[in-house]
Amino acid sequence: MSTTTDSRTALRICPLCEATCGLTLTIEGTRVTSARGDHDDVFSQGFICPKGASFGAADSDPDRLRVPLVRRDGELREATWEEAFDAVAAGLRPVVERYGPHSVGAVLGNPNVHTMAGALYPPVLLAGLGTHSLFTASTVDQMPKHVSSGLLYGDALAIPVPDLDHTDHLLLIGANPLESNGSLCTAPDFPGKLKALKARGGTLTVIDPRRTRTAKLADRHVAIRPGTDALLLAAMAYVLFDEELTDLGDLRDLVQGVDELADAVRDFTPEAAAEACDVDAGTIRALARELAAAPTAAVYGRIGSCTVPHGTLASWLVDVLNILTGNLDRPGGALFPQAATDRTPRPAGPGRGFALGRWHSRVSRHPEAKGELPIAALAEEIDTATAEGEPIRALIAIAANPVLSTPDGDRLDKALDSLDFMVSVDPYLNETSRHAHVVLPPPPPSQSPHHDFAFNTLAVRNQVRYTRAAVPLEPGRMAETEILARLVLAATDWGLPWSSEAESLGKHGADPAAVDDLVIGQTLGKAVKEPHSPAHGRDPRELAATLTGETGPERRLDMMLRLGPYGDGFGARPEGLTLEKLLAHPHGIDLGPLKPRLPGPLRTRSGLVELLPGPLADDLPRLREALRRRPEGLVLVGRRHLRSNNSWMHNIPALTGGTNRCTLHIHPDDAERLGVTDGAPVRVKGAGGEVVAPAEITDSVRRGVVSLPHGWGHDRPGTRLTHAAENPGVNVNQLLDGTLLDPLSGTAVLNGVPIDIAPTSTPL
Repeated sequence: MSTTTDSRTALRICPLCEATCGLTLTIEGTRVTSARGDHDDVFSQGFICPKGASFGAADSDPDRLRVPLVRRDGELREATWEEAFDAVAAGLRPVVERYGPHSVGAVLGNPNVHTMAGALYPPVLLAGLGTHSLFTASTVDQMPKHVSSGLLYGDALAIPVPDLDHTDHLLLIGANPLESNGSLCTAPDFPGKLKALKARGGTLTVIDPRRTRTAKLADRHVAIRPGTDALLLAAMAYVLFDEELTDLGDLRDLVQGVDELADAVRDFTPEAAAEACDVDAGTIRALARELAAAPTAAVYGRIGSCTVPHGTLASWLVDVLNILTGNLDRPGGALFPQAATDRTPRPAGPGRGFALGRWHSRVSRHPEAKGELPIAALAEEIDTATAEGEPIRALIAIAANPVLSTPDGDRLDKALDSLDFMVSVDPYLNETSRHAHVVLPPPPPSQSPHHDFAFNTLAVRNQVRYTRAAVPLEPGRMAETEILARLVLAATDWGLPWSSEAESLGKHGADPAAVDDLVIGQTLGKAVKEPHSPAHGRDPRELAATLTGETGPERRLDMMLRLGPYGDGFGARPEGLTLEKLLAHPHGIDLGPLKPRLPGPLRTRSGLVELLPGPLADDLPRLREALRRRPEGLVLVGRRHLRSNNSWMHNIPALTGGTNRCTLHIHPDDAERLGVTDGAPVRVKGAGGEVVAPAEITDSVRRGVVSLPHGWGHDRPGTRLTHAAENPGVNVNQLLDGTLLDPLSGTAVLNGVPIDIAPTSTPL
């Protein structure tokens, strides 16, 4: 550690993207002055990207709020924590008592999965609220994968990831991991893993309408027409059947519906799909043959193939190709990770399955998926009256900025202003939190502990790591875990009908530790009744008394580790994991490479992989119709930046500028035809509105396609984002009116959207 009292080092897992790299922080006093990769980290082994290197700048951003804000006489003013939570209780209680629980909406943003607090407390809050009005970033990102996994495997969280370290053939569709660092695939040094794949003689194929940094590394780049990913994948499945290239291998007895699937894709010939995809039939056949011929292979699709009209079908077909070639659940293919905090593995067998549409949105009748409604429908659920229940009148936003991250932010902007009450948990006064009646600011990441609950379930190697706060909590601040625990108490002050054990939480101002005690009691009470649990038949109170940790969240982590697949089972497996053992390994514990796990993860009613579930089969006619469609004019796609993560990093000077700029990429031929010159302003018009952005002429985007990045538009009044406001960029999502959704998942269509562009004299 340190050699002087003024300077020291501390370990911290990076919370700034999905790669979850280990960092070594240099700290002077209480300020993080530098960050470098932790070479002893069992997972990342010293890798670091520009975001991780800028940890200190993000941590000490002067625009971060330090105390709560409460709206008084129309203005947000600094307040004490007690005043803030009193205001939350006073604002939410009358809404629920008068209009019912569904009149309170909850919005969870992407950063929730990057913090311990965001993983542990929102589920408790939502259970206490009992609301169906839940909206998250998943429906502008990954919900199609959750739905397809739910239908295939019976569990929306059972998402296989490519075995990057061992595969011989990797096909990426709609993914750019050299910029994103991976998504729904947690892999530090994704670039290094792709280069290692090629170095050992493997093949990398990238399907993307842009020649991204990842595409430039590929052996084959297929510049597909945006939005036609499902057609291409269905045509590849057709080839596998038509040329008798299917070989399920060890999956043969675990899959049902193969013959039915062969019949279902018979219309998707390469010749039928070629014109719609703008990929010749010979290339489609070659893609399928190469996939089938590889010793091992994995297909991996991400945002570009999710945020399109057939996103769920595309996500399903990614797994279909892995299954038909025998590459699901085998080394070198696509495998199911096993995180240390996963639920106690149960014996294989039939489960409850996965259901869609258990309730619907009030206005447009969108079906729920995984308990969520489409976030693109949030504005109409607030501003539109119907006979189907009350509009949303109060909103809880946790680490969310939907004014920028969802379609038609102008409408949502107005809708938020009409709410009776809004509370936002956010470190910034941004485009969304500026509407709140109460803003509760969490401390910077150096002052928070870290464990990756969600990302470890998607990791390309099984491992477990935990880092305590690197810097003591600054006086006057409140830990994020305590903020959310107190929010549970304040927001559910009218009583918690979801549990008779919750009486102690029914009083606003109770000890926030009661929330953790409640969860521990419920979890252990259930575990001792499960025959497959290592805690079966024991006294839950005695088990709770053995938990270690300095805080309630640490006790909950200890419990999850001990009940998990590698845990000590509260003494049943003495060599197993506990929090104490994890703390003794500050660089983490390696749990080994991914291994075949089927049929264990299956929760379908049949106990098998259900290859052609009814909702997907019912959506195939819509895909057949797409064979005949041809877009007229230009279509829009988004793009990733290595030094960015949605809207929440544009206030850090080190992470903006250079390539991380809000420009409109346009192909030279399209620019010449339309009279667009490099650097000049261009008016971009879509169904939801128009924006003006500088043109950047480049052949990295295919003809007929233009590209704007996501997360910009920092020019609204009332925010405190000094650096972001200097170069605000434009909000690409304002071009969308929110009506284009993938019907199965409710995910907004963000890519392949028709737009019009023209040069303009409007100044930038």
